[in-house]
Amino acid sequence: MKTSRSGLDRNVAVPDLFDSFLSFPTNKGGYSGVAVYTDTRTVTPLKAEEGLSGILQPKPPLTLNERISSSYPDACEMVLMPDEHHNTPSDLISLDAEGRALVLDFSLFVLINVYCPNETSDTRLPFKMNYHYMLQERVNNLINEGREVIVVGDINISAAPLDHCDGHLASNAATFHDHPARAWFHNWLTPSGCMTDVVRTCWPDRKGMYTCWNTKISARETNYGTRVDYILVTPGMLPWIKHGDIQPSLNGSDHCPIFIDLHDEIVTSAGEKLTLREVMPTDGDRDEPPRLAARRWDEFSGKQTLLSSFFAKGGKTTTTSIDSQAPGLLRPSSSQVPAILSITVPKIADAVLTDLARDSSPPDACELRPFLTSTSNSKSSTPSDGKDLEQKSLSPPSVPPKRKAIDPPLVKANKMQKKGSGPTGQRTLAAFFAQPPSLLQTSKVTSDPPSSDVDPADCLHADYQLALRFSASQDLDTPSQSSSSSASSGSKAAWSQLMAPVQPPKCIIHGELTKEYTVNKPGPNKGKAFFICSRPVGPGYDKGKGERPREEVDHKYRCNFFKWSAEVRREALRDRVKPPPKRQ
Repeated sequence: MKTSRSGLDRNVAVPDLFDSFLSFPTNKGGYSGVAVYTDTRTVTPLKAEEGLSGILQPKPPLTLNERISSSYPDACEMVLMPDEHHNTPSDLISLDAEGRALVLDFSLFVLINVYCPNETSDTRLPFKMNYHYMLQERVNNLINEGREVIVVGDINISAAPLDHCDGHLASNAATFHDHPARAWFHNWLTPSGCMTDVVRTCWPDRKGMYTCWNTKISARETNYGTRVDYILVTPGMLPWIKHGDIQPSLNGSDHCPIFIDLHDEIVTSAGEKLTLREVMPTDGDRDEPPRLAARRWDEFSGKQTLLSSFFAKGGKTTTTSIDSQAPGLLRPSSSQVPAILSITVPKIADAVLTDLARDSSPPDACELRPFLTSTSNSKSSTPSDGKDLEQKSLSPPSVPPKRKAIDPPLVKANKMQKKGSGPTGQRTLAAFFAQPPSLLQTSKVTSDPPSSDVDPADCLHADYQLALRFSASQDLDTPSQSSSSSASSGSKAAWSQLMAPVQPPKCIIHGELTKEYTVNKPGPNKGKAFFICSRPVGPGYDKGKGERPREEVDHKYRCNFFKWSAEVRREALRDRVKPPPKRQ
């Protein structure tokens, strides 16, 4: 469960007829977490703990009678993997701090629900391996105490080549168990270890029995996945196992559910008949489940006052309370504005309008230079100055707000504008577009700063320049009626070409139209679009020469075509800018 305790909805925490047991990370909320739900009509756990180390404790801590085990993993007695600095953890609190395990006692067995870490990088490998070691140590301690154990959850390891979409490839099969995590898991499972993989035992030769798929590459469509979710049991639980399977048809996550069924009754080798109800009694108190149950938390047990209760009163009651407690507050009459808003809105409006009136000045001339007109021709399109705005605005506050310093180029532009014949004050955006584009070549802008050697073309994007070149080449074939209409149509054509949707290119291997995606991962390329082969991924799809041997590539799946959308657009414009053939 990738959520946090503070963001947990009541319907999820305490659903009808169910008890929930949840664990969350202590620091990074919404990163990892696990949950166990039990049907109160059939079973209630006797005890429940959070974490594997026994260090995580509620307040007050669990008593000896509330604890499941008498012994817990100890870092000093375990062989742990050192990190990149050759340091090994002195305790297990950091391994248990991510909310990855719950342990519940059901009398017949102890259930351990885990979400093991994924190896996201080389530096994360020691954390992953040490968590596996802690899990194994906790199971061994329970076995030594005479308990049967069921481990369920995401182990984040493929047990065998049959459990991996690329496991059958020659480059992977020979070295599949060389990875330390796979080697550990292989030795923990039967026949080398004590834990039995129930679902694989029910389906020993089944191919494609995957439980996890990469949704970013739509891998579920072709069942290009891995099996990383398991139900592992100790030998004493095997007689109770009736069936196990996966449910890949249930969507809603990048993982699919897995399950096992237990027999209602069995006959032992000695001929003794045992029923599940007898060996797994519901001795737990249904009214008082273990303290870890969510319905015993303060926020769901009715002991804690919710924050929303302080805002439950209506608007009339709130207004009356304000009037009675603060009679000295000055506010307009109720006919002007609502009483609940009349305390602060007028002063805020005064400050904003006054600041807008004072700061009304034209933008930097360098940025608007291609669109500026001479002041002699823009009088008719210039609006009234800022004095009208000041007259319409409300009275300013007693203390004027601080203003930011104006850059020197803008100050010079303001001074030159005051010396000119045009009106002063704030100009509308329409004033900058009042003059035809053809007059830009003959009219001299009087509001230019002294340093007028800046090329306006430098302010335009390279793609727009390329589009202008394209429109210019188009104008060579058709005579223009006037310089003004030619420049206007050229600019319009340039923008049309620039803003036109990019036509997807074809991939090289299949010759099929590619598909466009957008980068969502944080970084310098976030938001950029790119094209890749539109075919789905599958076993042996081309990941690239560095990741897939050429002899193992299966071309019926996605090839390694990749191109940025911006590059595709530039290539399309560049092809259209080619000079026309000479006329004979």
